[in-house]
Amino acid sequence: MNIWSFDFLWALFLIPPVLYCLYRCKAISTARIFPHLHFFGTVGKWRNIEWLLKALVVILMVGALATPVVVDYSDPRNRNGIDIVLSLDGSGSMNASGFSAQNARASRFEIVQKIASDFVMKRLEDNVGVVLFGDFAFIATPVTYEKEIVSEMIGYLTHGMAGQNTAIGEGIAASVRALRDSKAKSKVIILLTDGEHNSGTISPKEAVAMVQKNNIKLYTIGIGKKGEFDNALLAQLAMDGGGRFFTASDEKELQGVYDEIDTLERSSIKSEKHTFKEHYYWVLLTGALGIMFMLVWRRRKVMV
Repeated sequence: MNIWSFDFLWALFLIPPVLYCLYRCKAISTARIFPHLHFFGTVGKWRNIEWLLKALVVILMVGALATPVVVDYSDPRNRNGIDIVLSLDGSGSMNASGFSAQNARASRFEIVQKIASDFVMKRLEDNVGVVLFGDFAFIATPVTYEKEIVSEMIGYLTHGMAGQNTAIGEGIAASVRALRDSKAKSKVIILLTDGEHNSGTISPKEAVAMVQKNNIKLYTIGIGKKGEFDNALLAQLAMDGGGRFFTASDEKELQGVYDEIDTLERSSIKSEKHTFKEHYYWVLLTGALGIMFMLVWRRRKVMV
């Protein structure tokens, strides 16, 4: 995947004031006596065309200063992001409908699948994995850079695949195992559930101790109506795991939660190890051609 970016994005903010000055500021000229004014021709519409050409040249030159680059994110050397595991509740209660105002028939799990898949595809630099938990937990996809595969696998999951109950401790522990071989500086688990811990052989307290031991950050999300999920437990897990606790009563709020986490856990867009191609010279060349065209056009107008 190739992404356009700028090395010096701030330079683009120079365009509006320069164009304003080009339009409003008048050049200071000194009167000269010259008897052959006909050599200069008539202004006509050339003034407007000339201004537009000048504006185009300014935009191109400033664009070249901003240094447009294309970063190749398919190159393994560019993968220096965060390792993330989405731990999703697949218990029987996730089959409940009414979570979406737009699609009342859709189950909670179907809505979570859609939002989680979108979240995965946004994480350009990161490795992402998925864990599903119910009575027990299993790693649905290992932590990988292949976002399309992860997103596709999320679509294959169904509620009840791991049983009908809610083993939150197992979900966290499986997520820690998924990150066991991670070499990333930042490792994150995002656990989502609509119920209370009532199954599994690993307690939430034991699981969060594993999170702390492995230097992982834990976010927790409780979805559904108030009282359906264990608010106090999820808040405590997030606090002990160095993350944050969120709640979402419908699809819109859940989308906002994932958007906020996406903002909180951001990777650097480009580092010295990235492979990228600079394209400023094409922009600069086009601007130079624009200047040459104006000079030739002016000379032609004078000689007419």
